[in-house]
Amino acid sequence: MQVIILAGGLGTRLRPLTDATPKPLLPVKGKPIIEHAILNFAKHGIKDIILSVGYHAQKIRDYFGNGEKWGVKIDYAIETEPLGTGGAIKRAAQGLAGTFLAINGDNLADFDWTEMLSAHRESGAQITLALFPVEDVTQYGIARLDGSKILEFIEKPTREAAPTNLNNAGGYIFEHTVLTMLPDGKCSIEKDCFEKLAPSGVVFAHHHTSQWYPTDTLEKYKKADSDFFPLL
Repeated sequence: MQVIILAGGLGTRLRPLTDATPKPLLPVKGKPIIEHAILNFAKHGIKDIILSVGYHAQKIRDYFGNGEKWGVKIDYAIETEPLGTGGAIKRAAQGLAGTFLAINGDNLADFDWTEMLSAHRESGAQITLALFPVEDVTQYGIARLDGSKILEFIEKPTREAAPTNLNNAGGYIFEHTVLTMLPDGKCSIEKDCFEKLAPSGVVFAHHHTSQWYPTDTLEKYKKADSDFFPLL
């Protein structure tokens, strides 16, 4: 099983912390953000990792190398220009076949990949997304469901209009065939894949109820560093 970690963003909302340090290397509880994700993958026996990197890519390569230190194998997909979430996944997935995983590298979460993969296979989904309950639905894209099927995401709804309190937590399982629908170059996995496929009933939800901390702003990063409980 292979996994793509999206780690190429500029981290503009985290400046000045990201002026010289790429966001994936910012420390939380003494370890870089994506090191926590790598440790979680290894815990679930997932050790074939592709880091999709762009901004300060060499610093990330210098830190993680080939992954031997963590008992995993790390390869790199380099973005020479911004490709968006869809373009980055499509490029990094070249050469892959069958089922693979992907995460947004700026989130901290202890996803149960073993359970999520089991549910994905049992449902026959083309895509399974980890969803997480949030307190303030007005700040996120909120899922509308039919059972376990995701019908759509409603972006930043009012509390009254929100169909659930479940947000896309940035943990994904894909069947490789769905990537053929993505255009070449820069595109969005959310708009160009999830939203287009959802009406066909092949995008399923997995409810994640443990830890999830976004780190895309200074306030959220400080909260993650304060509250995240490191994986054992």
